[in-house]
Amino acid sequence: MKAKITITPKKAVLDPQGKAVKNALEHLGYGGVSNVRVGKYLELEVEADSPELRTKVDEACYRFLSNPVIEDYEVEFEWIRLL
Repeated sequence: MKAKITITPKKAVLDPQGKAVKNALEHLGYGGVSNVRVGKYLELEVEADSPELRTKVDEACYRFLSNPVIEDYEVEFEWIRLL
């Protein structure tokens, strides 16, 4: 199973990197972008799905992978196809 984790700055937190990307897009002629938020994306390959595993992944996100004061995170689980 794969845990897909997306970490982004909270809406109330300024995102200078996102602002820089937005400005660069505008200067390159890609207008019409109203907002950019830059974050992190992680994939963890984990053992079979269980409530305990989901709790552990959530705990790892909260305690280690993100800064809960300024960042939000989402976790999505996906089955890995074996060929």
